[in-house]
Amino acid sequence: MKSFIKSPAILLMVAVLALAGCKAEVLAPAGDVAARQRDLLVQTTLLMLIIIVPVMLLTLFFAWKYRSKNKEADYQPDWDHSTKLELVIWAVPLLLIICLGALTWVGTHLLDPYRPLDRVDVNTPVTEEHETLKVEVVALDWKWLFIYPDQGIATVNRLVVPEDTPVEFSLTSSTVMNAFYIPAMAGMIYAMPGMETKLHGVLNEQGEYKGIASHYSGAGFSGMHFVTTVTDQAGFDGFVAETKAAGGMLDRDTYLQLAAPSQNEPPRGYAGVDPVLFARVVNICVEEGKICVAEMMQIDAAGGAGRAGILNLMPRYASADGRSLVIPVLGGNANMIQGFCGPDEEARMLSQRVVIAPREVTAPGPMRGAGLTPPSGLFGRANTQFSQIAPESAAGEDF
Repeated sequence: MKSFIKSPAILLMVAVLALAGCKAEVLAPAGDVAARQRDLLVQTTLLMLIIIVPVMLLTLFFAWKYRSKNKEADYQPDWDHSTKLELVIWAVPLLLIICLGALTWVGTHLLDPYRPLDRVDVNTPVTEEHETLKVEVVALDWKWLFIYPDQGIATVNRLVVPEDTPVEFSLTSSTVMNAFYIPAMAGMIYAMPGMETKLHGVLNEQGEYKGIASHYSGAGFSGMHFVTTVTDQAGFDGFVAETKAAGGMLDRDTYLQLAAPSQNEPPRGYAGVDPVLFARVVNICVEEGKICVAEMMQIDAAGGAGRAGILNLMPRYASADGRSLVIPVLGGNANMIQGFCGPDEEARMLSQRVVIAPREVTAPGPMRGAGLTPPSGLFGRANTQFSQIAPESAAGEDF
């Protein structure tokens, strides 16, 4: 009896039966985009089997035919060429590669994650009557943040979408690169800090589907998953109302607390959210007093900050609480630009310092440095919002 249990064949059968309990979401998707991807995978596999199956069968056939006991086999050790065989060997794979190339070209462009959906399902094209649900996704350590900008709510590790509704995901990451993947809905897409990626998808069947982080990102990676719930429109409206009734505001301070590394976070929601929080996460300027990447690029495009940038440098810390400074690899001090002053504040600041007379130039050139007009900002704020100038009451103090 013990030898029967230890039999490799029995152990293999037990393993196969255990795997039968797994849900094959990739091959049995619940969304049209994932179904198209499944079809592309199956079609390419069948095309490759045109070569693989004959090769495997011929390998077995040759091993059987030319076995040592078969004395009647016509063995020709000096045979070296056959035009017909060469034609088959080269022509069939060449035609197969052409078919695979055409199929892949059409399929990958049709299933481009940045491309808006052209249909909800096989029989339903997308029209003006279909409203796209926008969801902003932030990969945190180690949890997922979902922001519904049109509904004004946010959730952690919980995604709820109505069935047969196109969904447009905008994705970014707070620290390290990660990958967002709902196998039943659409393909995997990366979320990277300082960047915004897009993913369009739809789910056509109500139920619950798993969502995972498919890119290793550290100690809490194994618990970085969420449940995607698909419901009808009434159920989705109820989810929005329930989240709003629960209370809680996701502002910049709350986000910084949420972004701290943690593992196996339970699902929860926020009744309100800062409307420009996602834009700040993308531009890496959630912390107070930190200039946004978009503003920095605008300044660089205008010719650089020059002296105006030097006047607004502050030490760069490794954490938001300011407990440790960032030390560059080559030594020295690491600084960052906190903000830029408006023209009036800049004049008042320079009047309290030693003003160095500008050097004479022989040829006119673009205006740079302190004379450059500061940008208005990504979020339409006043030029003076991020100034380090002391208040009017302390104008006479040295700083």
